[in-house]
Order: sequence, then structure tokens, then C-alpha cells
Amino acid sequence: MNVNPTHIKYIEWRNPDGLHEDTSGCISQLEFINDELDFLNQLIKEHTIQLISGETFEESKAIVGTLIAQQKELQPLIAQAKIHRNKLQILMDDIDVPNELKDYKAEHYDLMFKVIGYNARFKKLKKKIFKLISAIMKSNKQKRLLN
Repeated sequence: MNVNPTHIKYIEWRNPDGLHEDTSGCISQLEFINDELDFLNQLIKEHTIQLISGETFEESKAIVGTLIAQQKELQPLIAQAKIHRNKLQILMDDIDVPNELKDYKAEHYDLMFKVIGYNARFKKLKKKIFKLISAIMKSNKQKRLLN
């Protein structure tokens, strides 16, 4: 997610259009991560035999557990972001409610940090998966060359 830290810091100065852009960008990013999770699941399924055999079993077991936890965490986060985006329409009505914008911005700030944290954890997981799969593929290639 390409969120500028100063952008997060100054949410209280953002106008509703900027808040909408932030939220829509987060939803788009989270939906893309959902597609990436599907790809990573498929990649793991293709290399299951190699992952459960040999010295990579414990590492791959931990990685798969983390992947499952990431998948379970993602859908509620997407739903929360969509609800947050829809609340912006209520904010834009002509009825003035005290502290409505301030409360929305506080919620927006929390949501942005959740998304940034999720994205950071996902990137670490993705690197671990690619590192593990590439090591397995290199090992298989070396075995084929020796035979």
C-alpha cells in the first residue's frame, strides 16, 4: 500500500474527497492482496509434496499456518473498509451532527493503520513463501541435473 506516512499523520486536515480516495485505495489494495493469497495457495498446493518432505516441513507448516491466519483476517478487514467508505456518504448529508467528522477521521486513522500493518505482515509472508518455494525448485533442479 502506497500510503505516505505524513499523509496518515495529517488525516485531521483531509477533506471528505481525500478520505474517500484513501478508503477506495485501501479496498482496492486489499482486494488485490486477496487475489495474491489465492495465487500463493495455488503455489503451495503445487509444491505440497516437496514442502512436507525433508527439512522444510516445520518451516512450511509455520508459513501455511500464517497464510491461513492472513486469509481469515483479510475478509473482515475488507468488509470494515467498505462499511467505512459507506459511512462517508452519511457524513456528507446536510444534517450537522456534532463531532461527526472528527469521529470519522479517528476511525479512518485506525483503519489506515490496520491496513498498513496487514500489508506489512503480508509482504513478509510473501517473501518467506517465495524464498521457500525457490529453494525447493533449486533443489529439484539440482537433483535432475545430477541424475
